[in-house]
Amino acid sequence: MLHSAANATGGRQCNKRTESSMAEQTAAQHELATLIVTCLNLETVTPEQIDPDAPLFGGELGLDSIDALEIALAVSKRYGFQLRSDNPDNRQIFTSLRTLSAHVEQHRVG
Repeated sequence: MLHSAANATGGRQCNKRTESSMAEQTAAQHELATLIVTCLNLETVTPEQIDPDAPLFGGELGLDSIDALEIALAVSKRYGFQLRSDNPDNRQIFTSLRTLSAHVEQHRVG
């Protein structure tokens, strides 16, 4: 189980789970996982360790609503479109790395 908590340097530490049955990431998913790890300053998680099908929130990463806002801001800067907080599909969009990546690929600019 991954669990994150702020540490003294402002970074976040997560307890890693290693699982050989984890689905392999696509290039787009890896790019987005890298963005998530960087923007949330997840110090003990590498992008490769984020299972594309695992829940982003309330799951092993331990992310919360503030993290969702930070991810949305990073996505808007990187991919040129906004993830709006009033979108009724947000629960589905942010379900997993796979669903978020699919949404980004559909809406990215350029």
